[in-house]
Amino acid sequence: MKKVLLLWFLLALCIEAKDYTKHPQTIALMKTLQKKYYFSATELHTLFSNVKVQKSALRAFTPRHKQKKRKDTRTPAQIEKSKMLQKKYGSWGRYSRHVVSSKRVSQGIAFVKKHATTFDNVEKEYGVPKEYIAAIIGIESAFGKNVGKYPVFDTLVTLAFEKNRRNRFFQKELMKFLHLSKTEKFNPKNVKGSYAGAIGLVQFMPSNYNAYGVDFNKDGRITLQRADDAIASVANYFKKNGWRKGEPVATRVKYEGTRFNKHKTGYKHSYHRQQLKGISPREKWDYPNKVRLIKLNKKKYDELWYGAKNFFVITRYNHSSYYAMAVHQLAIKIKAGLKQ
Repeated sequence: MKKVLLLWFLLALCIEAKDYTKHPQTIALMKTLQKKYYFSATELHTLFSNVKVQKSALRAFTPRHKQKKRKDTRTPAQIEKSKMLQKKYGSWGRYSRHVVSSKRVSQGIAFVKKHATTFDNVEKEYGVPKEYIAAIIGIESAFGKNVGKYPVFDTLVTLAFEKNRRNRFFQKELMKFLHLSKTEKFNPKNVKGSYAGAIGLVQFMPSNYNAYGVDFNKDGRITLQRADDAIASVANYFKKNGWRKGEPVATRVKYEGTRFNKHKTGYKHSYHRQQLKGISPREKWDYPNKVRLIKLNKKKYDELWYGAKNFFVITRYNHSSYYAMAVHQLAIKIKAGLKQ
């Protein structure tokens, strides 16, 4: 009990309540909200006068050289275990072993079956396979089990007005979030999300909520905490970013050697396959367009893949080749499980 009380005390010390109503940039933003979105001065004063500063969120967007050096509190055994894991798995293995786990696959299969009608209807309307939609939701929020514990309003205010490298971005997201609270009729103080202010099963930032959110159940609100709206919103995101119905995503290829450095790899670089001498798919792959070379670093070798246009589309959700490959591999396993 004493340890629990001490933990709560330490957490309380880390959460500083602050009045932002006299902050020059906040004043300007409140004036815009009154003029553009019809907020009253009273409700804005209530919102901004008592904000809990989210210091842990702020640290994520503060340049490392400006952060106070934090003492490594790990035991020698924990440090040694960390080093052992790095050597054992390689960077891809360390990244993927939790993201594309057997537990995540079984959860994905159950999630698709539970919402089968919605997935079928969304796939017909948007042309995006259900397994890729499910994989995104699985990686982003563990199918709704982890949508975030940060108060979104307080987090966005902290990141908008406390000095960090993305103040302007978060000021725009704060504006979008408050506008959403009007159009979708919710109390902005009651929404929880990620350390960056991302919301719901799909972890959309407020601006993406506006751009890609879908009211699929036709209840007059876009609610990304609900599976039906979340499923359709992922599909809409993919479609608007260029998803090509019926085309492949990626295939593993072979090359000479164990480490690959012949060409630049990653989703930013594309090639005609004629340029890639000595590289060929391990299985038949009838895809005539340009490909990306995706390299997965493992302990003893580099695993190499071709990524098609649809692979690139997945990177629009998160600008990482490893993320997109995790989505692809999780999707393939969910699809296989659904056939059993």
